[in-house]
Amino acid sequence: MNNNLRFELSFKNISQLESKLNFCKLNNIKNINIPCKGIIKKELFNSTINFISKNFHEFNVTYHYSLYHQYSKNKDNSYQDFLDFIKNSHTNRNYEILLVSGSNKKKNFDSIDVLSYLKKEKNLKVKLGIAYNPYLKKYYKISSERERLERKILTGFINSIWFQFGTDLKVLHNELTYIKKVAKDEKLNLFGSLFIPSKQFIARFKFRPWKEVYISEKCLYSLEYFYDFTSDLVRFYKKNNITPVIESDFSSSYKLDFVNRFLENVR
Repeated sequence: MNNNLRFELSFKNISQLESKLNFCKLNNIKNINIPCKGIIKKELFNSTINFISKNFHEFNVTYHYSLYHQYSKNKDNSYQDFLDFIKNSHTNRNYEILLVSGSNKKKNFDSIDVLSYLKKEKNLKVKLGIAYNPYLKKYYKISSERERLERKILTGFINSIWFQFGTDLKVLHNELTYIKKVAKDEKLNLFGSLFIPSKQFIARFKFRPWKEVYISEKCLYSLEYFYDFTSDLVRFYKKNNITPVIESDFSSSYKLDFVNRFLENVR
């Protein structure tokens, strides 16, 4: 089952990262994502790449590159850092990249800007993933997400789209239909965020909701309803060839068993 999933790792230092990677090896988890947020940025983010590249060749790694968190001194320095990063990924073929602007977009240095800069590079062959939030227009009155998606795809650098988590399947279906229409003959790999419901997850989200992440009141006040919705979401992903990205903590045998049991019960 794990071959049809991706798992996002969270960690505080290289020692903890090593422990979690060994846990993944032990449980035949090959597809991992490394986020770029919180303390996983700058020095720790760069150290992570070097550590995995040297010690764990067996993993299929996607690194999230946040232009906000990796910003350094000025736009020119930050762009050169990113350019070096993607050239290294192409040369070594040891990781893929999910490009994100970050929670607070930098002026003249978000994903749209950077993709336009890349167009000016000579002989640059690279494919990137981009994030897409289907819920922005309906629930946050932000109408630019579709326009931004079209501009990104037109650069020719995009090979994957990563859907933000949310709890409105009708909206997700509509946006998927739109994306297929826009992509036309482009072969895009699709990925979708997935959280396994728990009382702890609900309590944390109620206490501190994540920016521009829509979770319905029904899900937040009924764990049983949240389970039912998540089962429907997994079915939707499977039907539409969207690879789930497990963002719930799975780094113990008990937690991984909980994830696997939940997914095995979805028919």
